[in-house]
Amino acid sequence: MENINRDIESENENVNFNARIDLSPLQQAVEAIKTEIGKVIVGQEEFVEFMIISILANGHTLIEGVPGVAKTITAKLIAKTLNVDFSRIQFTPDLMPSDILGTSVFNVKTNEFEFKKGPIFSNIVLIDEINRSPAKTQAALFEVMAERQITIDGIHHDMQPPFLVFATQNPIEQEGTYRLPEAQLDRFLFKIDVNYPNLEEEIAIITGNHQRKDVIDFDAIQPILTADKIAEYQNTIKDILVEDHLISYIASIVINTRNNPNLYLGASPRASIAILNAAKANAAINGRDFVTPDDIKRCAKGVLNHRLVLTPEREMEGFTTEKVVSQILETIEIPR
Repeated sequence: MENINRDIESENENVNFNARIDLSPLQQAVEAIKTEIGKVIVGQEEFVEFMIISILANGHTLIEGVPGVAKTITAKLIAKTLNVDFSRIQFTPDLMPSDILGTSVFNVKTNEFEFKKGPIFSNIVLIDEINRSPAKTQAALFEVMAERQITIDGIHHDMQPPFLVFATQNPIEQEGTYRLPEAQLDRFLFKIDVNYPNLEEEIAIITGNHQRKDVIDFDAIQPILTADKIAEYQNTIKDILVEDHLISYIASIVINTRNNPNLYLGASPRASIAILNAAKANAAINGRDFVTPDDIKRCAKGVLNHRLVLTPEREMEGFTTEKVVSQILETIEIPR
């Protein structure tokens, strides 16, 4: 009788497995995007993968790194693999909110004001050196990043999906920059730190540049995903299975940031939701329709690092938010 029950349970498991989400088209699309990026970019696999995760999770991304590590080029290449509208905005100290959002212009023919859309009205918006503009201009992004709409003269203008902001900033140079406020940092799903390449990657970069004769052919990058496919895959991510004990695990991580003696400011509930969505996307690109603790741990660092503020004492001691997040992940028991 026990053998019969085991056979029945095994058959049920096979039925359930066969009825799960088919993630092979999504995985193939992700690999195709990586292949297209690899035509130009050497290394930076984690950077590219986190960018893809942010697209699937429908979240904005802050890219931080020293000059010359291909932050902007990689973001442009990823945008090229998506068959959607793209715009780039170079932030400068004299940039005004109307330069981004648009402005109302008086039409002498109709005797009425007409709204002229700014460059923010696009699907993928690359903001180069976002910390170069003052608070007034940075604040213009608050509503559009959080609600994917802007309000001009009391009229709401919706962004066409997908709407994603990729923003870069330089962590080293402080002269002529304006630190992003915590309220704006919280609107980014990820902050991705782009590091220097290793020796082998550096050699490959130099060799590739020499062979291309210092020319990057952006037209050689083939579009992989359309707006409809992006929306389809974003909806697929929402169906990824997350067990209750893993939801509790995410909550425990975020709650710990609020009670941590090393931190002056912890993470908000928006961070909890961001970890959840990013973990789902990470599971999907790895061919799983269920989230594991490793998905959560991998995504938690990119989600939390820019949302936390150290106490002045810990900051003076040379602590980093990355170290605090690592300690939290090591401390909290991983659910089995």
